[in-house]
Amino acid sequence: MSVADQNRQWVLADRPVGREVRESDFELVSRPIPALREGELLTRTLYLSVAPVMRRYMLQGGAGEKPLQIGETMRGRGVGVVVASRNPRFAPGDFVQGKLGWQEHSISDGSPYYMMYRIAQRIAPLSTGIGVLGVTGFTSYLGLMDIAQLRPGDRVLVSGAAGGVGSSVAQIAKHHGAGRVVGIAGGPEKCRLLVDRLGYDAAIDHRSDDLHARLGDLMPEGLDVFFDNVGGATLDTALLHLRTDARIALCGRISEYLGDDEQPYALRHYQQLHKRYAMMRSFFIYRMETDFPRAERAMAEMIGSGALTHTEDVLEGLERMPEALIRLYTGANRGKQIVRVDPLAETYRDHNPWRGT
Repeated sequence: MSVADQNRQWVLADRPVGREVRESDFELVSRPIPALREGELLTRTLYLSVAPVMRRYMLQGGAGEKPLQIGETMRGRGVGVVVASRNPRFAPGDFVQGKLGWQEHSISDGSPYYMMYRIAQRIAPLSTGIGVLGVTGFTSYLGLMDIAQLRPGDRVLVSGAAGGVGSSVAQIAKHHGAGRVVGIAGGPEKCRLLVDRLGYDAAIDHRSDDLHARLGDLMPEGLDVFFDNVGGATLDTALLHLRTDARIALCGRISEYLGDDEQPYALRHYQQLHKRYAMMRSFFIYRMETDFPRAERAMAEMIGSGALTHTEDVLEGLERMPEALIRLYTGANRGKQIVRVDPLAETYRDHNPWRGT
């Protein structure tokens, strides 16, 4: 199969300053694919992921990235297949996950910045390389096991529980002996998903429930672990329900990504950490790179045994990337939000036209 001469890309057209992200913030362009230089590889994009932090890329940067310039290709992780290589570490036909950007083809030099990893597992679909068996899943596993230091019998609370990260946490927790696991999500449909499919014992609807009261009902003895993807008032309320020696893993703060960066939410109940001898620790998954193989092995084994299921919300076509990102901020996604860029993506596992070329 030949490689296309042109590359379609989504580039930044405007900055969402003081407002929500809009589709008009992006422009779809087509540019020539340059010839590979020594050390580079060309990857065909199969799937792309979106994440709440992308709005920060568009504004002031974030997650160690510089702000995007107008006209620059949107950043983002994806799964792809190497179609040409002048890098000895990667061969045509290799499936990889890494920083591919919002485009049909990407060129990288394999340096640490691109965080390119071969996908070794053959248990689950390739799309899981940007979900449950990619950085998103590694965030769930390492955040719970290493940062929150899960112990058998722990009572666990998870915010943003229906999202890409949260959708795996309950199953991992239960597999490793946790007691009660409660998830917080928005809307009755997501709450049903938590209980019916994702291993949660109970769900709290942050749109209609009184969080403080519901936590008192569902976790009357308090919580040992809080895996927080939301921040803000949700975190503040959870602090009131800590047990002695509780651990909080600060994964994200999606409730504040659309707020005022100059005046972030100020916690009122932080003194509960002292009163309960509790620990609250943030983490950045890209600093845990050496632990990725351990997480991939552990989670692949869970999938193989039936202990871990995954939920993906898949949109079709590169054209839908802006829509996919906006769905995160409106809460429309059900599980990990991804876009299938190549409609034949999964067929390449059985018939890989680039293998050995």
